[in-house]
Amino acid sequence: MTDVPERWTQASVYPDMWADPDKDPRENEGPGPDGELETYRSVLRDFRLTLEMKCQGLDPEQLARRSVPPSTMSLLGLVRHLAEVERDWRNWIVPGEPEPKLYGVRDADFDDVAAEQALVDSAFADLHREQAATDAVLAGYPDPGTRVGKDENSIRELWVHRIEEYARHCGHADLLRECVDGRVGQ
Repeated sequence: MTDVPERWTQASVYPDMWADPDKDPRENEGPGPDGELETYRSVLRDFRLTLEMKCQGLDPEQLARRSVPPSTMSLLGLVRHLAEVERDWRNWIVPGEPEPKLYGVRDADFDDVAAEQALVDSAFADLHREQAATDAVLAGYPDPGTRVGKDENSIRELWVHRIEEYARHCGHADLLRECVDGRVGQ
């Protein structure tokens, strides 16, 4: 007997895919968007959807499971972490006092997860709220070369950094999900 789940996918067209192409909500067909900012928005949207797809169909225990020891990462922790970093990026842009951390001390986004439905619901609500708030602030800057905040980061730099953060964590989510229930795919 082993604790390693059997690998599986729901896709029937390509066995290494998460979902069949006609059921995949990400934009993966046709020409890409026109313009730099629209490209950033589209790519970020798809990574956000990927993260949510990797969490779909799991119960609170599975979402909170640290399935790749000794790492403290879990899918729920990733959701909380990305909510936290969305707020942090906004704090780089908006003048005045930064908003406080969502989950308190450093690494609480990962360390304080628990297999509770209320915590799962709250984490996804936090993520969606923080994403929308950061998106709204960045929408006020149509020129990606604009420098903002005390560090004078360019809007372009912030978009690329957000995409990189989601892309990296989607890779983590792939491994975490496969270790939780064996589901694999793009």
